[in-house]
Amino acid sequence: MPERSLYIVAYDVSDPARQDRVRGIVRRYAAGGQKSVYECYLTTGEREALLGRVSRAIDHRTDRVFVLRLDPRSPVHTLGIGVPPSDAPFFYAG
Repeated sequence: MPERSLYIVAYDVSDPARQDRVRGIVRRYAAGGQKSVYECYLTTGEREALLGRVSRAIDHRTDRVFVLRLDPRSPVHTLGIGVPPSDAPFFYAG
């Protein structure tokens, strides 16, 4: 089974229709998140597919998408009612 890494995917999309489209794409890969920041456990292939789909959906002149791979050696800290992210046994994308 391919190894997954935890990524934070955040976006700032100016047009509401494009924003909805990007949100829909990112949420298909997300394990959790809210508003415009999501936690995604991705294989290399899933990351490339996500980036390709998002790249086709945004306007590169006005929109921004940030994908950050978190270091797996670093512990996750949550505050308030935050729940630490966990890698589910399987993901359904579709």
